[in-house]
Amino acid sequence: MKVSLLFSVVFFSLVTLLKPVDARPPNVVIFLSDDQGWGDLSITGNTDMATPNIDRLATEGARFMNFYVSPVCSPTRAEFLTGRFHPRSNVYSTSEGGERMDVDEVTIADVFKEAGYATAAFGKWHNGMQYPYHPNARGFDEFYGFCSGHWGNYFDPMLEHNGKVVQGEGFCVDDFTNRAMEFIREHRNEPFFVYLPYNTPHSPMQVPDEYWDRFKDKDLKLQRRPDDHTRAALAMCENIDWNVGRVLDELDELGLAEDTIVIYFNDNGPNGPRWNDGLKGKKGAVDEGGVKSPLHVRYPAAIAPGTVVHSLSSAVDLLPTLTELTGLSFTSEKPLDGISKLPWLKDEDTPMTNRIVVSHWGKRQSARNQRFRLDQRGKLFDIEADPGQTKEVTNTYPEVAETLGRAIEDYRKNVLSELSPRKEDDRPFIVGHPDARYTHLPARDGEASGGIERSSKWANCSYFTNWKREGESISWKAEVPEDGRFKATLYYTCSEAGVGSEVTLESAGNRLDFVIDEPHDPPLLGAEDDRSPRKESYVKRFKEKEIGEIDLSAGPQVMRLVAEKVPNGEVMDFRLLVLERLQ
Repeated sequence: MKVSLLFSVVFFSLVTLLKPVDARPPNVVIFLSDDQGWGDLSITGNTDMATPNIDRLATEGARFMNFYVSPVCSPTRAEFLTGRFHPRSNVYSTSEGGERMDVDEVTIADVFKEAGYATAAFGKWHNGMQYPYHPNARGFDEFYGFCSGHWGNYFDPMLEHNGKVVQGEGFCVDDFTNRAMEFIREHRNEPFFVYLPYNTPHSPMQVPDEYWDRFKDKDLKLQRRPDDHTRAALAMCENIDWNVGRVLDELDELGLAEDTIVIYFNDNGPNGPRWNDGLKGKKGAVDEGGVKSPLHVRYPAAIAPGTVVHSLSSAVDLLPTLTELTGLSFTSEKPLDGISKLPWLKDEDTPMTNRIVVSHWGKRQSARNQRFRLDQRGKLFDIEADPGQTKEVTNTYPEVAETLGRAIEDYRKNVLSELSPRKEDDRPFIVGHPDARYTHLPARDGEASGGIERSSKWANCSYFTNWKREGESISWKAEVPEDGRFKATLYYTCSEAGVGSEVTLESAGNRLDFVIDEPHDPPLLGAEDDRSPRKESYVKRFKEKEIGEIDLSAGPQVMRLVAEKVPNGEVMDFRLLVLERLQ
Protein backbone atom coordinates (compact mmCIF):
# COMPACT_ATOMS: atom_id res chain seq x y z
CA MET A 1 0.00 0.00 0.00
CA LYS A 2 1.34 3.44 -0.91
CA VAL A 3 2.27 5.71 1.99
CA SER A 4 0.34 8.54 0.38
CA LEU A 5 -2.89 6.66 1.05
CA LEU A 6 -2.30 6.55 4.80
CA PHE A 7 -3.87 9.89 5.48
CA SER A 8 -6.73 9.75 3.00
CA VAL A 9 -10.15 10.28 4.43
CA VAL A 10 -11.81 7.17 3.14
CA PHE A 11 -14.07 5.69 5.74
CA PHE A 12 -17.42 7.25 5.25
CA SER A 13 -17.25 7.92 1.56
CA LEU A 14 -17.35 4.15 1.40
CA VAL A 15 -20.10 3.62 3.94
CA THR A 16 -23.83 4.22 3.73
CA LEU A 17 -25.77 3.94 6.96
CA LEU A 18 -29.47 3.92 7.65
CA LYS A 19 -30.53 4.33 11.27
CA PRO A 20 -33.73 2.81 12.57
CA VAL A 21 -36.19 5.66 13.11
CA ASP A 22 -38.92 3.95 15.08
CA ALA A 23 -36.94 2.91 18.15
CA ARG A 24 -33.57 3.00 19.81
CA PRO A 25 -31.39 0.35 18.18
CA PRO A 26 -30.07 -2.50 20.32
CA ASN A 27 -26.81 -2.27 22.20
CA VAL A 28 -23.92 -4.60 21.35
CA VAL A 29 -21.41 -6.24 23.71
CA ILE A 30 -18.75 -8.53 22.23
CA PHE A 31 -16.42 -10.78 24.21
CA LEU A 32 -13.35 -12.22 22.49
CA SER A 33 -11.02 -14.50 24.46
CA ASP A 34 -7.37 -15.11 23.62
CA ASP A 35 -6.06 -18.67 23.07
CA GLN A 36 -9.14 -20.35 24.51
CA GLY A 37 -10.12 -23.45 22.56
CA TRP A 38 -13.44 -24.93 21.55
CA GLY A 39 -13.09 -27.41 24.42
CA ASP A 40 -12.41 -24.84 27.14
CA LEU A 41 -16.09 -24.48 28.04
CA SER A 42 -18.34 -26.75 30.05
CA ILE A 43 -21.05 -26.51 27.38
CA THR A 44 -18.79 -28.36 24.93
CA GLY A 45 -18.40 -31.22 27.40
CA ASN A 46 -15.43 -30.18 29.52
CA THR A 47 -16.21 -31.57 32.97
CA ASP A 48 -12.87 -30.39 34.38
CA MET A 49 -14.16 -26.83 34.60
CA ALA A 50 -17.35 -24.75 34.81
CA THR A 51 -18.33 -21.80 32.61
CA PRO A 52 -22.01 -21.25 33.46
CA ASN A 53 -22.19 -17.61 32.33
CA ILE A 54 -20.69 -18.17 28.90
CA ASP A 55 -22.80 -21.30 28.54
CA ARG A 56 -26.04 -19.48 29.34
CA LEU A 57 -25.45 -17.07 26.48
CA ALA A 58 -26.01 -20.14 24.30
CA THR A 59 -28.98 -21.55 26.20
CA GLU A 60 -30.62 -18.12 26.40
CA GLY A 61 -29.77 -17.34 22.77
CA ALA A 62 -28.06 -19.07 19.88
CA ARG A 63 -25.17 -21.50 19.71
CA PHE A 64 -23.16 -21.86 16.49
CA MET A 65 -21.82 -25.39 16.05
CA ASN A 66 -19.59 -24.79 13.01
CA PHE A 67 -17.97 -21.39 13.49
CA TYR A 68 -14.38 -20.81 12.35
CA VAL A 69 -11.68 -18.25 13.06
CA SER A 70 -8.01 -17.90 12.09
CA PRO A 71 -5.23 -20.02 13.65
CA VAL A 72 -3.71 -17.03 15.50
CA CYS A 73 -4.69 -13.78 17.19
CA SER A 74 -4.40 -10.68 14.99
CA PRO A 75 -5.87 -12.24 11.79
CA THR A 76 -9.05 -13.23 13.64
CA ARG A 77 -9.39 -9.74 15.08
CA ALA A 78 -8.90 -8.18 11.65
CA GLU A 79 -11.53 -10.45 10.09
CA PHE A 80 -14.05 -9.67 12.82
CA LEU A 81 -13.39 -5.94 12.58
CA THR A 82 -13.59 -5.68 8.77
CA GLY A 83 -15.75 -8.58 7.58
CA ARG A 84 -12.92 -9.38 5.14
CA PHE A 85 -10.24 -12.04 4.96
CA HIS A 86 -7.16 -10.84 6.87
CA PRO A 87 -4.70 -10.93 3.91
CA ARG A 88 -6.82 -8.28 2.19
CA SER A 89 -5.97 -5.81 4.96
CA ASN A 90 -2.26 -6.72 4.94
CA VAL A 91 -2.25 -8.58 8.24
CA TYR A 92 0.53 -11.15 7.88
CA SER A 93 2.15 -11.33 11.32
CA THR A 94 1.41 -10.94 15.00
CA SER A 95 4.15 -8.40 15.75
CA GLU A 96 6.56 -5.73 14.50
CA GLY A 97 4.01 -4.02 12.25
CA GLY A 98 2.64 -7.07 10.47
CA GLU A 99 -0.48 -7.08 12.65
CA ARG A 100 -1.70 -3.71 11.31
CA MET A 101 -4.84 -3.46 9.21
CA ASP A 102 -4.46 -1.10 6.26
CA VAL A 103 -5.99 2.25 7.11
CA ASP A 104 -8.39 2.28 4.18
CA GLU A 105 -10.32 -0.60 5.76
CA VAL A 106 -13.68 0.28 7.30
CA THR A 107 -14.20 -1.37 10.69
CA ILE A 108 -17.32 -2.51 12.46
CA ALA A 109 -16.69 0.23 15.04
CA ASP A 110 -16.61 2.85 12.26
CA VAL A 111 -20.03 1.65 11.17
CA PHE A 112 -21.59 1.73 14.62
CA LYS A 113 -19.98 5.04 15.55
CA GLU A 114 -21.32 6.70 12.41
CA ALA A 115 -24.75 5.31 13.28
CA GLY A 116 -24.67 7.20 16.58
CA TYR A 117 -23.42 4.51 18.93
CA ALA A 118 -21.02 5.20 21.79
CA THR A 119 -18.12 2.88 21.01
CA ALA A 120 -15.41 1.46 23.27
CA ALA A 121 -12.81 -1.31 23.44
CA PHE A 122 -11.24 -2.65 26.63
CA GLY A 123 -8.39 -5.14 26.48
CA LYS A 124 -5.95 -6.44 23.87
CA TRP A 125 -6.23 -4.66 20.50
CA HIS A 126 -3.48 -6.32 18.41
CA ASN A 127 -4.21 -4.61 15.08
CA GLY A 128 -1.83 -1.66 15.21
CA MET A 129 -0.47 0.78 17.77
CA GLN A 130 0.37 4.14 16.23
CA TYR A 131 -2.45 6.35 14.94
CA PRO A 132 -4.08 5.84 12.38
CA TYR A 133 -3.82 2.14 13.26
CA HIS A 134 -4.74 2.78 16.89
CA PRO A 135 -8.26 1.79 18.04
CA ASN A 136 -9.16 5.46 18.56
CA ALA A 137 -8.62 5.87 14.80
CA ARG A 138 -10.62 2.75 13.92
CA GLY A 139 -14.00 3.82 15.24
CA PHE A 140 -13.58 3.46 19.01
CA ASP A 141 -14.27 6.59 21.06
CA GLU A 142 -12.73 4.96 24.11
CA PHE A 143 -9.82 2.55 24.44
CA TYR A 144 -8.30 1.14 27.61
CA GLY A 145 -5.79 -1.71 27.46
CA PHE A 146 -2.75 -2.49 25.34
CA CYS A 147 -2.16 -2.67 21.60
CA SER A 148 0.48 -5.42 21.44
CA GLY A 149 -0.04 -9.12 20.88
CA HIS A 150 0.69 -10.17 24.44
CA TRP A 151 1.53 -8.54 27.74
CA GLY A 152 4.22 -9.43 30.25
CA ASN A 153 2.42 -8.78 33.52
CA TYR A 154 -1.27 -9.15 34.34
CA PHE A 155 -1.32 -7.54 37.79
CA ASP A 156 -1.33 -3.72 38.01
CA PRO A 157 0.38 -3.52 34.59
CA MET A 158 1.39 -0.54 32.53
CA LEU A 159 -1.52 0.09 30.13
CA GLU A 160 -2.82 2.99 28.09
CA HIS A 161 -6.04 4.99 28.10
CA ASN A 162 -6.66 6.68 24.76
CA GLY A 163 -2.91 6.85 24.20
CA LYS A 164 -1.92 8.08 27.67
CA VAL A 165 0.22 5.66 29.67
CA VAL A 166 -1.55 4.62 32.87
CA GLN A 167 -1.20 1.89 35.47
CA GLY A 168 -3.86 -0.80 35.59
CA GLU A 169 -5.68 -1.75 38.76
CA GLY A 170 -5.57 -5.37 39.84
CA PHE A 171 -5.84 -8.37 37.51
CA CYS A 172 -6.11 -7.03 33.99
CA VAL A 173 -9.20 -8.97 32.84
CA ASP A 174 -11.07 -7.86 35.95
CA ASP A 175 -9.85 -4.31 35.29
CA PHE A 176 -10.98 -4.36 31.64
CA THR A 177 -14.38 -5.58 32.76
CA ASN A 178 -14.67 -2.88 35.43
CA ARG A 179 -13.99 -0.24 32.79
CA ALA A 180 -16.51 -1.77 30.40
CA MET A 181 -19.21 -1.84 33.06
CA GLU A 182 -18.48 1.79 33.92
CA PHE A 183 -18.80 2.70 30.23
CA ILE A 184 -22.11 0.84 29.96
CA ARG A 185 -23.48 2.66 33.00
CA GLU A 186 -22.38 6.03 31.61
CA HIS A 187 -24.00 5.37 28.23
CA ARG A 188 -27.06 3.40 29.32
CA ASN A 189 -29.38 6.06 27.87
CA GLU A 190 -27.93 5.80 24.35
CA PRO A 191 -26.98 2.86 22.14
CA PHE A 192 -23.49 1.52 22.83
CA PHE A 193 -21.06 -0.85 21.14
CA VAL A 194 -18.62 -2.40 23.61
CA TYR A 195 -15.78 -4.69 22.53
CA LEU A 196 -14.03 -6.72 25.25
CA PRO A 197 -11.03 -8.49 23.69
CA TYR A 198 -9.60 -10.24 26.73
CA ASN A 199 -5.95 -11.32 26.77
CA THR A 200 -6.38 -14.64 28.58
CA PRO A 201 -5.78 -17.58 28.68
CA HIS A 202 -2.81 -16.42 26.56
CA SER A 203 0.50 -16.81 28.38
CA PRO A 204 2.11 -15.79 30.66
CA MET A 205 0.00 -18.05 32.84
CA GLN A 206 -1.04 -15.63 35.57
CA VAL A 207 -4.37 -15.77 37.37
CA PRO A 208 -5.63 -14.63 40.80
CA ASP A 209 -5.22 -17.04 43.71
CA GLU A 210 -8.97 -17.62 43.99
CA TYR A 211 -9.04 -19.34 40.60
CA TRP A 212 -5.64 -21.02 40.81
CA ASP A 213 -6.56 -22.58 44.15
CA ARG A 214 -9.48 -24.36 42.47
CA PHE A 215 -7.15 -26.12 40.04
CA LYS A 216 -3.67 -26.46 41.53
CA ASP A 217 -4.46 -29.82 43.12
CA LYS A 218 -7.55 -30.78 41.14
CA ASP A 219 -7.83 -34.23 39.58
CA LEU A 220 -8.27 -33.37 35.91
CA LYS A 221 -10.05 -36.26 34.22
CA LEU A 222 -9.99 -35.16 30.57
CA GLN A 223 -6.67 -33.43 30.06
CA ARG A 224 -3.97 -34.99 27.92
CA ARG A 225 -1.31 -33.15 29.92
CA PRO A 226 -2.61 -32.09 33.34
CA ASP A 227 0.37 -29.85 34.06
CA ASP A 228 0.47 -26.39 35.61
CA HIS A 229 0.08 -24.69 32.22
CA THR A 230 -3.18 -26.56 31.65
CA ARG A 231 -4.38 -25.91 35.20
CA ALA A 232 -3.65 -22.20 34.85
CA ALA A 233 -5.44 -22.02 31.50
CA LEU A 234 -8.58 -23.60 32.94
CA ALA A 235 -8.39 -21.26 35.93
CA MET A 236 -8.10 -18.28 33.58
CA CYS A 237 -11.15 -19.50 31.65
CA GLU A 238 -13.18 -19.62 34.85
CA ASN A 239 -12.05 -16.07 35.62
CA ILE A 240 -13.23 -15.00 32.17
CA ASP A 241 -16.57 -16.65 32.87
CA TRP A 242 -16.94 -14.73 36.14
CA ASN A 243 -16.29 -11.48 34.32
CA VAL A 244 -18.79 -12.33 31.59
CA GLY A 245 -21.31 -12.96 34.36
CA ARG A 246 -20.60 -9.57 35.89
CA VAL A 247 -21.42 -7.82 32.62
CA LEU A 248 -24.60 -9.85 32.19
CA ASP A 249 -25.66 -8.97 35.73
CA GLU A 250 -24.96 -5.30 35.03
CA LEU A 251 -27.17 -5.41 31.94
CA ASP A 252 -29.93 -7.00 34.02
CA GLU A 253 -29.60 -4.40 36.77
CA LEU A 254 -29.79 -1.55 34.27
CA GLY A 255 -32.79 -3.08 32.50
CA LEU A 256 -30.83 -3.40 29.25
CA ALA A 257 -30.56 -7.17 28.80
CA GLU A 258 -33.62 -7.53 26.57
CA ASP A 259 -32.29 -5.02 24.05
CA THR A 260 -28.60 -5.88 24.11
CA ILE A 261 -26.90 -8.27 21.71
CA VAL A 262 -24.17 -10.18 23.55
CA ILE A 263 -21.63 -12.22 21.59
CA TYR A 264 -18.89 -14.56 22.78
CA PHE A 265 -16.17 -16.22 20.70
CA ASN A 266 -12.45 -17.17 20.73
CA ASP A 267 -9.64 -16.01 18.46
CA ASN A 268 -8.02 -19.42 17.74
CA GLY A 269 -7.50 -22.89 19.15
CA PRO A 270 -6.05 -23.65 22.58
CA ASN A 271 -2.48 -22.62 23.42
CA GLY A 272 -1.58 -26.07 24.68
CA PRO A 273 -2.51 -29.76 24.42
CA ARG A 274 -5.72 -29.41 26.40
CA TRP A 275 -8.89 -31.42 26.02
CA ASN A 276 -10.55 -30.08 22.88
CA ASP A 277 -13.51 -32.40 22.29
CA GLY A 278 -11.41 -34.76 20.19
CA LEU A 279 -10.50 -32.17 17.55
CA LYS A 280 -7.12 -32.34 15.87
CA GLY A 281 -4.79 -29.35 16.23
CA LYS A 282 -4.27 -26.38 18.51
CA LYS A 283 -3.30 -22.71 18.13
CA GLY A 284 -1.41 -22.07 14.90
CA ALA A 285 -2.79 -25.14 13.10
CA VAL A 286 -5.21 -25.06 10.17
CA ASP A 287 -6.74 -28.35 11.33
CA GLU A 288 -10.16 -28.39 12.97
CA GLY A 289 -8.91 -27.86 16.52
CA GLY A 290 -6.82 -24.83 15.55
CA VAL A 291 -9.64 -22.87 13.97
CA LYS A 292 -12.96 -24.02 15.44
CA SER A 293 -14.41 -21.61 17.96
CA PRO A 294 -17.60 -21.42 19.96
CA LEU A 295 -19.92 -18.58 18.97
CA HIS A 296 -22.76 -17.69 21.31
CA VAL A 297 -25.21 -14.91 20.44
CA ARG A 298 -27.87 -13.74 22.90
CA TYR A 299 -30.48 -11.17 21.93
CA PRO A 300 -33.72 -11.80 23.85
CA ALA A 301 -35.73 -9.37 21.74
CA ALA A 302 -35.10 -11.29 18.51
CA ILE A 303 -33.36 -14.67 19.05
CA ALA A 304 -35.24 -17.59 20.54
CA PRO A 305 -33.55 -19.30 23.51
CA GLY A 306 -31.84 -22.55 22.63
CA THR A 307 -31.38 -21.76 18.94
CA VAL A 308 -28.72 -23.98 17.36
CA VAL A 309 -27.03 -22.91 14.12
CA HIS A 310 -25.28 -25.69 12.19
CA SER A 311 -24.64 -23.60 9.07
CA LEU A 312 -20.94 -23.11 8.32
CA SER A 313 -19.90 -19.69 9.66
CA SER A 314 -16.79 -17.55 9.99
CA ALA A 315 -15.44 -14.52 11.85
CA VAL A 316 -15.97 -12.43 8.70
CA ASP A 317 -19.73 -13.02 9.12
CA LEU A 318 -20.00 -11.05 12.35
CA LEU A 319 -19.95 -7.58 10.77
CA PRO A 320 -22.73 -8.22 8.22
CA THR A 321 -24.74 -10.20 10.77
CA LEU A 322 -24.57 -7.48 13.41
CA THR A 323 -25.36 -4.64 11.03
CA GLU A 324 -28.45 -6.46 9.79
CA LEU A 325 -29.49 -7.57 13.26
CA THR A 326 -29.29 -3.98 14.55
CA GLY A 327 -31.07 -2.52 11.51
CA LEU A 328 -28.07 -0.80 9.95
CA SER A 329 -27.63 -0.89 6.21
CA PHE A 330 -23.94 -1.14 5.33
CA THR A 331 -22.42 -0.78 1.89
CA SER A 332 -18.68 -0.65 1.27
CA GLU A 333 -16.62 -0.03 -1.84
CA LYS A 334 -14.51 -2.96 -0.70
CA PRO A 335 -16.71 -6.07 -0.87
CA LEU A 336 -17.18 -8.10 2.29
CA ASP A 337 -16.19 -11.75 2.43
CA GLY A 338 -18.68 -12.44 5.19
CA ILE A 339 -22.41 -13.06 4.90
CA SER A 340 -25.21 -12.29 7.33
CA LYS A 341 -26.24 -15.29 9.43
CA LEU A 342 -29.52 -13.65 10.41
CA PRO A 343 -31.64 -16.12 8.35
CA TRP A 344 -30.25 -19.02 10.43
CA LEU A 345 -30.70 -17.10 13.68
CA LYS A 346 -34.35 -16.57 12.82
CA ASP A 347 -35.02 -20.07 11.54
CA GLU A 348 -32.82 -23.07 12.31
CA ASP A 349 -34.29 -24.86 9.30
CA THR A 350 -32.93 -22.35 6.78
CA PRO A 351 -31.30 -24.48 4.06
CA MET A 352 -27.54 -24.98 4.17
CA THR A 353 -25.39 -23.34 1.52
CA ASN A 354 -22.53 -24.74 -0.54
CA ARG A 355 -20.14 -22.47 1.30
CA ILE A 356 -16.43 -23.25 1.75
CA VAL A 357 -14.29 -21.62 4.44
CA VAL A 358 -10.53 -21.54 3.83
CA SER A 359 -8.23 -21.39 6.86
CA HIS A 360 -4.82 -19.82 6.35
CA TRP A 361 -1.66 -19.03 8.28
CA GLY A 362 1.89 -18.79 6.95
CA LYS A 363 2.26 -21.25 4.10
CA ARG A 364 -0.55 -23.50 5.29
CA GLN A 365 -4.13 -23.61 4.02
CA SER A 366 -7.02 -25.98 4.57
CA ALA A 367 -10.62 -25.84 3.38
CA ARG A 368 -13.86 -26.80 5.14
CA ASN A 369 -17.33 -27.26 3.71
CA GLN A 370 -20.37 -28.21 5.74
CA ARG A 371 -19.14 -31.79 6.21
CA PHE A 372 -15.53 -32.22 5.08
CA ARG A 373 -12.08 -30.66 5.60
CA LEU A 374 -9.23 -30.86 3.10
CA ASP A 375 -6.08 -30.44 5.19
CA GLN A 376 -2.84 -28.65 4.35
CA ARG A 377 -1.40 -31.84 2.83
CA GLY A 378 -4.33 -32.38 0.51
CA LYS A 379 -5.91 -35.14 2.60
CA LEU A 380 -9.71 -35.20 2.96
CA PHE A 381 -11.52 -35.95 6.23
CA ASP A 382 -15.20 -36.38 7.07
CA ILE A 383 -15.41 -34.02 10.05
CA GLU A 384 -18.98 -34.94 10.94
CA ALA A 385 -17.97 -38.58 11.42
CA ASP A 386 -14.29 -38.07 12.29
CA PRO A 387 -13.62 -34.72 14.01
CA GLY A 388 -10.17 -35.90 15.03
CA GLN A 389 -9.13 -36.31 11.38
CA THR A 390 -7.92 -39.87 11.89
CA LYS A 391 -9.28 -41.57 8.74
CA GLU A 392 -8.51 -40.15 5.31
CA VAL A 393 -11.42 -40.38 2.83
CA THR A 394 -9.85 -38.74 -0.23
CA ASN A 395 -10.29 -41.82 -2.42
CA THR A 396 -13.88 -42.28 -1.27
CA TYR A 397 -14.91 -38.70 -2.13
CA PRO A 398 -12.50 -37.56 -4.87
CA GLU A 399 -14.93 -34.95 -6.22
CA VAL A 400 -15.18 -33.29 -2.81
CA ALA A 401 -11.39 -33.24 -2.47
CA GLU A 402 -11.10 -31.67 -5.92
CA THR A 403 -13.71 -29.01 -5.12
CA LEU A 404 -12.04 -28.05 -1.83
CA GLY A 405 -8.64 -28.05 -3.52
CA ARG A 406 -9.93 -25.61 -6.14
CA ALA A 407 -11.24 -23.39 -3.31
CA ILE A 408 -7.75 -23.25 -1.80
CA GLU A 409 -6.21 -22.40 -5.17
CA ASP A 410 -8.81 -19.67 -5.68
CA TYR A 411 -7.99 -18.29 -2.21
CA ARG A 412 -4.30 -18.22 -3.06
CA LYS A 413 -4.96 -16.51 -6.37
CA ASN A 414 -7.58 -13.98 -5.32
CA VAL A 415 -6.96 -13.38 -1.60
CA LEU A 416 -3.31 -14.07 -0.83
CA SER A 417 -2.38 -12.08 -3.92
CA GLU A 418 -3.54 -8.95 -2.07
CA LEU A 419 -1.08 -9.53 0.75
CA SER A 420 2.22 -7.66 0.66
CA PRO A 421 5.04 -10.08 1.52
CA ARG A 422 6.75 -9.28 4.79
CA LYS A 423 9.93 -8.20 3.00
CA GLU A 424 7.96 -5.82 0.78
CA ASP A 425 5.86 -4.20 3.51
CA ASP A 426 6.71 -0.51 3.08
CA ARG A 427 4.28 0.82 5.66
CA PRO A 428 6.21 3.03 8.10
CA PHE A 429 5.36 3.61 11.73
CA ILE A 430 3.35 6.82 11.82
CA VAL A 431 4.75 9.38 14.24
CA GLY A 432 2.89 12.51 15.31
CA HIS A 433 -0.35 12.10 13.39
CA PRO A 434 -2.23 15.43 13.67
CA ASP A 435 -5.37 13.69 14.98
CA ALA A 436 -3.51 11.96 17.81
CA ARG A 437 -2.10 13.51 20.94
CA TYR A 438 0.22 10.60 21.72
CA THR A 439 2.47 8.36 19.65
CA HIS A 440 4.00 5.25 21.20
CA LEU A 441 7.28 3.90 19.87
CA PRO A 442 7.93 0.68 21.81
CA ALA A 443 10.92 -1.62 21.71
CA ARG A 444 8.64 -4.07 19.91
CA ASP A 445 8.65 -1.93 16.75
CA GLY A 446 12.28 -0.86 16.88
CA GLU A 447 15.51 -2.17 15.41
CA ALA A 448 18.72 -2.24 17.44
CA SER A 449 22.34 -1.93 16.37
CA GLY A 450 25.59 -3.26 17.77
CA GLY A 451 25.33 -5.47 20.82
CA ILE A 452 21.87 -4.31 21.91
CA GLU A 453 19.64 -7.32 22.48
CA ARG A 454 15.93 -7.97 22.82
CA SER A 455 14.81 -9.34 26.17
CA SER A 456 12.98 -12.12 24.29
CA LYS A 457 12.50 -13.26 20.71
CA TRP A 458 8.78 -12.79 21.35
CA ALA A 459 8.82 -9.09 20.54
CA ASN A 460 5.39 -7.87 21.61
CA CYS A 461 6.15 -7.02 25.25
CA SER A 462 9.93 -7.06 25.06
CA TYR A 463 12.48 -4.40 25.90
CA PHE A 464 16.02 -3.70 24.67
CA THR A 465 18.92 -4.52 26.96
CA ASN A 466 22.73 -4.92 26.84
CA TRP A 467 23.10 -1.35 25.54
CA LYS A 468 26.73 -0.64 26.44
CA ARG A 469 28.66 1.18 23.72
CA GLU A 470 28.82 4.61 22.13
CA GLY A 471 27.24 4.78 18.69
CA GLU A 472 24.80 1.95 19.34
CA SER A 473 21.22 2.92 18.60
CA ILE A 474 17.57 1.96 18.52
CA SER A 475 15.68 3.09 15.42
CA TRP A 476 12.22 3.17 13.88
CA LYS A 477 11.26 3.50 10.22
CA ALA A 478 8.91 6.46 10.57
CA GLU A 479 6.60 8.76 8.66
CA VAL A 480 5.74 12.15 10.17
CA PRO A 481 2.58 13.44 8.45
CA GLU A 482 2.75 17.03 9.66
CA ASP A 483 5.37 19.33 11.17
CA GLY A 484 5.07 19.71 14.91
CA ARG A 485 6.69 20.08 18.27
CA PHE A 486 6.56 17.16 20.68
CA LYS A 487 7.29 16.41 24.31
CA ALA A 488 9.32 13.22 24.58
CA THR A 489 8.99 10.79 27.49
CA LEU A 490 11.22 7.78 27.98
CA TYR A 491 10.45 4.55 29.87
CA TYR A 492 13.72 2.98 30.99
CA THR A 493 15.71 1.22 33.70
CA CYS A 494 19.42 1.33 34.49
CA SER A 495 21.84 0.63 37.31
CA GLU A 496 24.22 3.21 38.82
CA ALA A 497 26.56 2.46 35.91
CA GLY A 498 24.12 4.02 33.48
CA VAL A 499 24.07 7.40 35.19
CA GLY A 500 25.87 10.00 33.12
CA SER A 501 25.20 8.37 29.75
CA GLU A 502 24.47 10.95 27.08
CA VAL A 503 21.84 10.04 24.50
CA THR A 504 20.38 11.81 21.48
CA LEU A 505 16.94 11.46 19.96
CA GLU A 506 17.33 12.41 16.31
CA SER A 507 15.13 12.36 13.23
CA ALA A 508 15.60 14.06 9.85
CA GLY A 509 18.06 16.63 11.20
CA ASN A 510 16.07 17.40 14.35
CA ARG A 511 17.64 16.34 17.64
CA LEU A 512 17.10 16.30 21.35
CA ASP A 513 20.05 15.64 23.67
CA PHE A 514 19.55 14.32 27.18
CA VAL A 515 21.43 12.64 30.02
CA ILE A 516 20.46 9.61 32.08
CA ASP A 517 20.77 11.29 35.46
CA GLU A 518 18.99 8.91 37.81
CA PRO A 519 19.35 5.16 38.35
CA HIS A 520 16.31 2.94 38.40
CA ASP A 521 17.12 -0.74 38.71
CA PRO A 522 14.01 -2.69 39.78
CA PRO A 523 13.82 -6.48 39.72
CA LEU A 524 12.18 -8.42 36.91
CA LEU A 525 8.45 -8.92 37.34
CA GLY A 526 6.40 -11.96 36.49
CA ALA A 527 8.05 -15.07 37.89
CA GLU A 528 6.41 -14.60 41.29
CA ASP A 529 2.94 -14.62 39.68
CA ASP A 530 3.52 -17.20 36.93
CA ARG A 531 1.77 -20.52 37.50
CA SER A 532 3.86 -22.14 34.76
CA PRO A 533 7.22 -21.19 33.19
CA ARG A 534 6.92 -18.62 30.41
CA LYS A 535 8.51 -18.20 26.99
CA GLU A 536 7.88 -14.46 26.81
CA SER A 537 10.03 -11.76 28.34
CA TYR A 538 9.70 -10.82 31.96
CA VAL A 539 9.09 -7.10 32.48
CA LYS A 540 10.00 -4.37 34.94
CA ARG A 541 8.45 -1.30 36.48
CA PHE A 542 10.03 1.07 33.97
CA LYS A 543 10.75 4.61 35.07
CA GLU A 544 9.06 7.51 33.30
CA LYS A 545 11.45 10.31 32.35
CA GLU A 546 10.59 13.47 30.43
CA ILE A 547 13.63 14.11 28.25
CA GLY A 548 12.56 17.40 26.65
CA GLU A 549 10.92 18.72 23.50
CA ILE A 550 11.78 18.09 19.87
CA ASP A 551 10.62 19.54 16.55
CA LEU A 552 9.77 16.99 13.87
CA SER A 553 9.51 17.74 10.16
CA ALA A 554 6.97 16.10 7.90
CA GLY A 555 8.07 13.25 5.71
CA PRO A 556 9.59 9.76 5.76
CA GLN A 557 12.57 9.42 8.08
CA VAL A 558 14.43 7.15 10.46
CA MET A 559 14.00 8.11 14.09
CA ARG A 560 16.86 7.02 16.34
CA LEU A 561 17.98 6.97 19.95
CA VAL A 562 21.79 7.09 19.82
CA ALA A 563 24.28 6.65 22.66
CA GLU A 564 26.73 9.56 22.39
CA LYS A 565 28.78 9.02 25.55
CA VAL A 566 28.86 5.95 27.81
CA PRO A 567 31.23 6.83 30.68
CA ASN A 568 30.55 3.80 32.88
CA GLY A 569 29.96 0.99 30.38
CA GLU A 570 26.16 0.95 30.44
CA VAL A 571 23.37 3.03 28.89
CA MET A 572 19.93 1.68 29.83
CA ASP A 573 17.27 -0.93 29.25
CA PHE A 574 14.70 0.66 26.93
CA ARG A 575 10.97 -0.13 26.84
CA LEU A 576 9.08 2.78 25.30
CA LEU A 577 9.29 6.30 23.88
CA VAL A 578 6.12 8.42 23.93
CA LEU A 579 5.83 11.59 21.87
CA GLU A 580 3.08 14.03 22.85
CA ARG A 581 2.07 16.62 20.28
CA LEU A 582 2.20 20.16 21.70
CA GLN A 583 -0.38 22.59 20.35
